[in-house]
Amino acid sequence: MNEHEKINYVEFPATDIEAAKAFFSAAFGWSFTDYGPEYSAFSHAGLDGGFFKSDMIASTANGSALIVLYSKNLERTQINIESAGGSVIRPPFAFPGGRRFHFADPNGNEYAVWSDRP
Repeated sequence: MNEHEKINYVEFPATDIEAAKAFFSAAFGWSFTDYGPEYSAFSHAGLDGGFFKSDMIASTANGSALIVLYSKNLERTQINIESAGGSVIRPPFAFPGGRRFHFADPNGNEYAVWSDRP
């Protein structure tokens, strides 16, 4: 449902859109709809969005916002990410309210996963 003045959609850069689709499908079960060779929209991700063709990457080191996913099982999610071709760039650590880790997708974009479960 679209809500007035609420975050509705998010877009990420990708040098290789096919690699992004393969990774997020395998790691998280996201679905994709292609809109030409330079854009693919995703759904079933909690918030809909898309990947656009770009040589840029999204990372906190260059000032990007950090997208944080939730997991009921942090270790299992880490295994899924690594098995799908992602890489952990900041190992699991505790913070007030839970634990999390940061990872990069095959295009180098940074994300995090957190859990409130031990």
